[in-house]
Amino acid sequence: MIDPARVWYRSPQMGTESGSAASIDPVEFRRAMSQLPTAVTVVTASGPEGPAGLTANAVVSLSLDPPLMLACVDRGSRTLRAVEHAGHFGISVLGSDDADIARAFATKAPQADKWTGIAWSERHGIPALDDAIVWVACELENVLAGGDHVIVTGAVLEVESSGGVPLVFHGGDYRPL
Repeated sequence: MIDPARVWYRSPQMGTESGSAASIDPVEFRRAMSQLPTAVTVVTASGPEGPAGLTANAVVSLSLDPPLMLACVDRGSRTLRAVEHAGHFGISVLGSDDADIARAFATKAPQADKWTGIAWSERHGIPALDDAIVWVACELENVLAGGDHVIVTGAVLEVESSGGVPLVFHGGDYRPL
């Protein structure tokens, strides 16, 4: 019997001439999607060489019962390798004054350089940014293919919320809500 929680669907139009992804201009797609405001987060994990992290804005709560999170991560990301190695990950939601943190974790700089000057602590073996307005600890559930990214899902282990104004990404830039 198929576990309904692990089923995914493909549209019947996908792969047909009119529904071909090849007909979508990537520059136009990126420009159009930049109009969708998204929260800015840092996804973290403890890797073999220390803490790892990346800026992510494709992050959402997936389910309330059971509580699950979803984050989209570049296939080539060093942080993805750390998440898979650790079997768990954290999501730190950045506040409106944290654009510099978002930029630091969005680079391809060595992981140790990303963490320089960042206030963080380890909780449940997961790096957490101390100034995050929300922190979610997750146990890795699934890693699913998603084009040039993968979709990681995680069972929520802990949630902390201090409140505050979130940082959002809109129109190609970071800004307060």
